[in-house]
Amino acid sequence: MTGQDWIEKDFYSALGVPKDADDAAIKKAYRKLARQYHPDQNPGDASAEAKFKEIGEAYAVLSDSEQRQQYDAVRAMAGGGARFAAGPGGGGGNGFEDVFGSMFGGGAGPNVRYQQYPQGGAGGFEDILSSMLGGQGGFRGGRQRAGFTTPQKGPDVAAETTLPFRTAVEGATVEFTVDGRKVKTKIPAGVNDGRKLRIRGKGRPGSGGGDAGDLVVTVHVAPHPVFTLDGANLRMTVPVTFAEAALGTTVEVPTLDGHTVRLKVPAGTPTGRVLRVKGRGVKAAKTQGDLLVTVQVAVPQKLSKKAKEALEAFAAESDHEDVRAGLAQRAAE
Repeated sequence: MTGQDWIEKDFYSALGVPKDADDAAIKKAYRKLARQYHPDQNPGDASAEAKFKEIGEAYAVLSDSEQRQQYDAVRAMAGGGARFAAGPGGGGGNGFEDVFGSMFGGGAGPNVRYQQYPQGGAGGFEDILSSMLGGQGGFRGGRQRAGFTTPQKGPDVAAETTLPFRTAVEGATVEFTVDGRKVKTKIPAGVNDGRKLRIRGKGRPGSGGGDAGDLVVTVHVAPHPVFTLDGANLRMTVPVTFAEAALGTTVEVPTLDGHTVRLKVPAGTPTGRVLRVKGRGVKAAKTQGDLLVTVQVAVPQKLSKKAKEALEAFAAESDHEDVRAGLAQRAAE
């Protein structure tokens, strides 16, 4: 494939994908078309064979990030693929001559001579530039050479921070050192353990005029003895006695701000039931979480003689409901 092929052929159109398609979309489109036009599926069909070759060429370039970037640059300089007519006295067959003639103010004109390399691709285009500029080379990897610049985004920088639980709930400003410079970033209120925050433009500098990379911060949250974070909600477990769960009660539960709230436990509440206290979770700019209280029925480890006799009397007076009815049947399903 020659450099002129890069100007004339629309590889995105060949694969049926937009110019901003990501690698996954390009691969998916190629696989679909390759199955459709594979010679084994279309024996003796010359048009299918030509299409199979076309999509193969397109995928070879667009699946390689460096070749794709240089292909896009070549197409942009050539106005998206149109062949330019040669100036007076020039031959009409060489579109590259006029493209680069316009790039250098017309000085090169139709008298520019170049060599096309059978390998094509990015290497062929670089060698064309090299021959035009006295062997100075074209461009590669974002470095500026002979006046050409390919912008490259800078590398991302990974960082980690561990926040006290209360700080994670309330939010904080954290400072990092990136390549010897101080970078401050705000950790939002209610950030959960393991969350990754991307701070745009705070990574390492780009090259060739490209944007700086990002700072990717992984946040760890120190555990709290009572509370846990669940999105914008706070969770906690409150123990109650068997009598309180069976008969119902009202208990006082602590909140993270140091106050307490009265929580009604309905009669017959089983262990594991979650009761909600509105507005006592994480307070952020646009959200207000709740406090989710899980009830845990505490079973006494030791019973006095009277307590034991009372429970035996209770058991005798109960309706003898089989609380495990159907368990074996469900287990066998």
